[in-house]
Amino acid sequence: MKRHTAQAEKEFRDKTRLLRAWKKFHREERDAALSGPHRVVLSELFRAFDNLAHIKPVQLIGLLRSINWSAVDHQTRLTVLHELNVAIMKYRERRGAEPIADNLFDEPDTPFRVIRAIIHQVPATRGEASPELIRQISGEVK
Repeated sequence: MKRHTAQAEKEFRDKTRLLRAWKKFHREERDAALSGPHRVVLSELFRAFDNLAHIKPVQLIGLLRSINWSAVDHQTRLTVLHELNVAIMKYRERRGAEPIADNLFDEPDTPFRVIRAIIHQVPATRGEASPELIRQISGEVK
């Protein structure tokens, strides 16, 4: 019985160590992005991510479209997507929703997928998110 407990404790310590390392890596990536050549734009963008409850998806998409993503390096774009993903998951969890909710193939893209297409400068796979979907996500009542 003790051996099983010792093994479980070792696995828990290993997972905890890996989680700390993962969080440290992403914190360093965010800090690097915020100290790089795009720090002014990214600091405003990350501030918007931190305040998703007060920003409509259409506003966030507009803000992201205003950025010249071709001037931003690939690693920084990945960092932006990671930060947005984390912010959306936290926002959804606070509202009692599942942290991740992708649409089915025959449905319009979610705002996250539209934003990902903007950042990577590729066309959205299923078109823009519909105004109805955007209102639903932002909690607006018609």
